[in-house]
Amino acid sequence: MKKSRTIQVLLILAVLSFLLIRFHFLPCSNNAPMEEKPSPVHILILSSWRSGSSFTGQIFSQHPSVFYLMEPAWHVWVTMYQNSAKVLHMAVRDLVRSVFLCDMSVFDAYMSSQKKKSDLFQWETSRALCSPPACDSFSRSDIISAGNCRTICGKYPFSKVEEACKTYSHVAIKEVRFFDLKVLYPLLTDPSLNLRIIHLVRDPRAVFRSRENTVAELKRDSNIVVGSQRTKGEMEPYKTMQVICKSHVEIYKAGRQASPSFLKDRYLLVRYEDIVRDPLARAAQMYRFAELHFTPELQKWVHNVTHGKGQGAQAFDIGSRDALRVSQAWRKTLPFQKIEKVQNVCKDAMDLLGYRLVQSEEEQKNMSLDLLFAQN
Repeated sequence: MKKSRTIQVLLILAVLSFLLIRFHFLPCSNNAPMEEKPSPVHILILSSWRSGSSFTGQIFSQHPSVFYLMEPAWHVWVTMYQNSAKVLHMAVRDLVRSVFLCDMSVFDAYMSSQKKKSDLFQWETSRALCSPPACDSFSRSDIISAGNCRTICGKYPFSKVEEACKTYSHVAIKEVRFFDLKVLYPLLTDPSLNLRIIHLVRDPRAVFRSRENTVAELKRDSNIVVGSQRTKGEMEPYKTMQVICKSHVEIYKAGRQASPSFLKDRYLLVRYEDIVRDPLARAAQMYRFAELHFTPELQKWVHNVTHGKGQGAQAFDIGSRDALRVSQAWRKTLPFQKIEKVQNVCKDAMDLLGYRLVQSEEEQKNMSLDLLFAQN
């Protein structure tokens, strides 16, 4: 009996000793240095309509490390179209911040409670929303066209947008609804963000020509852009161009010429014409800026999509085309009288961003690209 009791006591002591050792040393092991997951990189492609921003966005969208959304602030402008761009800046900024942090509940204010993934503006242009976990029909490493994605991946719930976003090391947004870089300063100083801004510009004469082909599609946006400065008649499109060009000047000055310390190495100006003249070099430059690897598969895609035979007939479609020739179409199709007017309202932007004025119709047709676009 005494021996049995002794054994019980020894067993109890053994169990207590085990528990004491476990709870004493476990916290120590938890305090051991752990490899932290790198914080995501956030990329904002900042541009204006018809500036090659959809194509530039695809350079990032097709990268397997990037979660990409095209113009999510479209939902803000559609819902609050009675306001000016300046008034809407704060709502747009807040939405962009939430998307960067993969908090998609921000769309609740702009979409119905029964929303699906396919209710998101231009969702099919995001490779991340066309591959796992947002869609199981493609691999994350696939180059995926919007047409194929739209057909196959539209049935998934909206919750997949946030779920997918959280699995990527980079979050990229293409946005055309910011007209002042200072509006973004709170995002640049936000410790929860690691923001890089790519400021994409294009020759205003090419932008004007492209806008003429999409007047109906851009009418609501154009009205918001000019706001109370709206004019009627033939000068209306030039007023819109004036506002857009002025915004590029202000953004450039804030980003390049009077940079606060928090903008150092976080602002990159890129001209669309330089992209289409040397796509691989410019894509590599943007990838380095965003800390992304330029894979051989992506190099091949960038080359093929810019060296096709297409003429860019579909205004909002990203397909293989002769990108350099398409970018210069304005020189053969835009009357010189219109060119003069665009140059007049956008002169400051053209001077600052390295676009040279043409002085005659003959010069318009014959000036070489090297003369037309100064090195920037």
